Amino acid sequence: MKVTRTYTMRARAVAAEQTRERILEAVHDLALQKPFTAIALPEVAERAGVSVQTILRQFGSRDGLLDATTDFGRAQIVQERRVEPGDRVAAVRNVIDHYERVGDGILMILNQESWDARAKSITDSGKTFHRQWVEAVFAPLLADRPKAERVEALDLLVVATDIYTWKLLRRDRGLSRAATERRVLRLVNSILEG
Repeated sequence: MKVTRTYTMRARAVAAEQTRERILEAVHDLALQKPFTAIALPEVAERAGVSVQTILRQFGSRDGLLDATTDFGRAQIVQERRVEPGDRVAAVRNVIDHYERVGDGILMILNQESWDARAKSITDSGKTFHRQWVEAVFAPLLADRPKAERVEALDLLVVATDIYTWKLLRRDRGLSRAATERRVLRLVNSILEG
């Protein structure tokens, strides 16, 4: 009887975790489509296939849900943005892949940062992460430079791989994904070779 009970408890734990992930994915998707202030629990519940009560039981409150979703989103980005340090082509491809997947949503969150504290916190964290990512990925290619040159090159690489650079090329200019990637790589190469 203990085996059955252990199995049942394990199955319930797995089901609860799957439910939690569905809820987090629903909120994450909504956060890339509309302002945080417009995300309502009934809509989240419908998308996740659960009740509002289930959401509140899992996360305690709407703020608890949004906090958990922020952590969920950060973990996804950290996982997605892994690339071998020193591989400039892979780094550019990686960041363009990321922007192609969620770039428009990121831009929407950036547009909220002046009036929404949650959005500001997320974008501040994202900007810090991006700079740290650029520094880690390009470190082997900048190691031989004096500190002042290294810092300047890092600043320029952050700009070259920034979401707004992607937006200017991809959305404003209407370039293809491939053309956008080529131009960003050209910027990166110019910085590294200059």
